[in-house]
Amino acid sequence: MKLLRTKYVSPLLLLLAAWQFGQGSYIHVKAQLAQYLIASAWQQTELEHDQVKPWAWADMWPVAKLTVPEHDIEQYVLAGTSGESLAFGPGYVFASSPPLTRGTTVIAAHRDTHFSFLQYLQRGEKITVTTANGKHRDYIVTAMNVVDKSDVTWLDIDVDDYQLSLVTCYPFNAIQVGGDLRYVVQARAVENISI
Repeated sequence: MKLLRTKYVSPLLLLLAAWQFGQGSYIHVKAQLAQYLIASAWQQTELEHDQVKPWAWADMWPVAKLTVPEHDIEQYVLAGTSGESLAFGPGYVFASSPPLTRGTTVIAAHRDTHFSFLQYLQRGEKITVTTANGKHRDYIVTAMNVVDKSDVTWLDIDVDDYQLSLVTCYPFNAIQVGGDLRYVVQARAVENISI
């Protein structure tokens, strides 16, 4: 009887370990595979000048492309910040200024997938935002701050120049999801930077 139990315990433990590993990798795999479908929707959006969803049941569509050359980052920014949107990429916060317009454009993403690179950004580095009509604006990182999630004083939405804020949960690589802190990278358009 003991031999019979040992014979089944090892494969069962191996199967359980594989399942746990698969569950942990699921969000990363989903986020990366979705980028291919989102890239296709972006190309169609550029051609058709209309909102194109990456798949039929999607509640979002690509609105911009975010590029950070120093970190080899090129990501599609999706409309909105619902849980489904953020699972597939950075999301444009509708309450903020639309990309490339005056005011502050806010883009949010998960700290363990698309915005994990924020922890390595430095002041003076360039971020480019491009819209589907081919227009783009270069921003320079001016500040990085850790704030409480209820603190929105950094959200200068009604400013008269062009600003960009990238937001994610903090600390990076935390075991527990969510939390009370946010990491905010602030950038200003190149033409608004005084040298």
